[in-house]
Amino acid sequence: MENKSIGMTGKLASFIVNTRTSAIPSSVFEHVKVAFLDWIGVTLAGKDDPLVIKLIEYADLMGGHEHATLIGHGVKKTVSQATLINGSASHALDYDDSMIPFLGHPSVTIFPGILAFSEWKQKNGLDLLTAYAIGLKTGVTVASCAGLEHYLSGYHGTATMGTLASAAACSRLLGLDEQQTTYALGIAGTQAGGLKRVFGTMCKPFHAGRASEVGVMAALLAENNFTSAEDILEGPSGFFQALKGSVNEEALETLGQTWMIETVAQKYHASCHATHSPIEASLSIVQGEGLSVKEIKSIKVFTSETALSAAFRNEVNTGLEGKFSIPYCVANALLGGSTGLQGFTDEKMADIRINDLMAKVSTHQDPKIAALDATVEIETIDGNVYSAYSDVFKEIPELNEKQTKIKAKFIDLCEPVLGPKKTETLLKMVLDLENVGNMGIWSEVV
Repeated sequence: MENKSIGMTGKLASFIVNTRTSAIPSSVFEHVKVAFLDWIGVTLAGKDDPLVIKLIEYADLMGGHEHATLIGHGVKKTVSQATLINGSASHALDYDDSMIPFLGHPSVTIFPGILAFSEWKQKNGLDLLTAYAIGLKTGVTVASCAGLEHYLSGYHGTATMGTLASAAACSRLLGLDEQQTTYALGIAGTQAGGLKRVFGTMCKPFHAGRASEVGVMAALLAENNFTSAEDILEGPSGFFQALKGSVNEEALETLGQTWMIETVAQKYHASCHATHSPIEASLSIVQGEGLSVKEIKSIKVFTSETALSAAFRNEVNTGLEGKFSIPYCVANALLGGSTGLQGFTDEKMADIRINDLMAKVSTHQDPKIAALDATVEIETIDGNVYSAYSDVFKEIPELNEKQTKIKAKFIDLCEPVLGPKKTETLLKMVLDLENVGNMGIWSEVV
């Protein structure tokens, strides 16, 4: 790359290429392994979702080389197809992790591409861990510049930040130089898109798979010196001018200094993360006060514009729509229903008890709330009013507790698909990932 004043895109490229693996704290890799365990679990759980089957049928129609494994299906597709399908499967149930500083769901956009490359190119486990950490930090840095205005304008951060994060991670894994990595960011940036209007349809999970796939394509094209703008983020008519945002120098100064992975929040309810604080606040009132559902007159949920723009559905007809409905999620939880996978079947949407309680739930925008936290007020028939507040993103467990919780979630999701023996083998492999010398063995496990 010629020596000239380097803008944000160039600074990110330098970070992606020149960061030494040894400079990344070991605790970061422990967090990455937790995220990887969680991602594998939700991918296996979502492997037979109708949208995934349709994408597999599309890949069958297109044909191609056998590069990388479709998780849970025992077949290989091209690296691009495997990335798209595995990424979509991992977001199909909306049970995957979220991250406020990323403006969306990071793991479903980063892991699919680097895992497919790692298997195809026989990279080692430490390469994969490093690529994820660098891709995540790249996405967070861009998101800090794009800001909430980007998300509130209608863009799905998972699709937009995810495209750039995937390109960064894939470029690192392939060992691209700074010029090529700059091109990869440009190739990905010009394809960044994804609208929140499609939430509650097959296109939302598709966003995750597509973002990761774009990163794969960007890295492969850039490796062959396919050119693009060298200032895709900050340049005129570039990412920030078109999709909102501006360069944040303070965020750039944290490159290589902080990694932010401790703020990745795994899910314990299989619904949009914007529904989680309302669920927790509602449960804390009912359980804390010893209330029965029959005593409830009304439930008011106060949360942010951001949360309401994501979980916006007040009426639901399908399980997928239920994941984006605060009234449904609150009512289902208070009635003692499963908030895991079984809580979001199409049959559950017809439950009269849930629908009756949903009618008592109203959502309200609180200008004092900016993120996904919520205050819930429950009024009883006899006139008592109880209030509780929750912010699940400030209640993220420490690493040790995270590891314990995600191991349990991993086993719960994997054993029905792989059986106990393979699940245990896979668990041990991921927990020792930095010592796995060849990720080509991946296909033998899943």
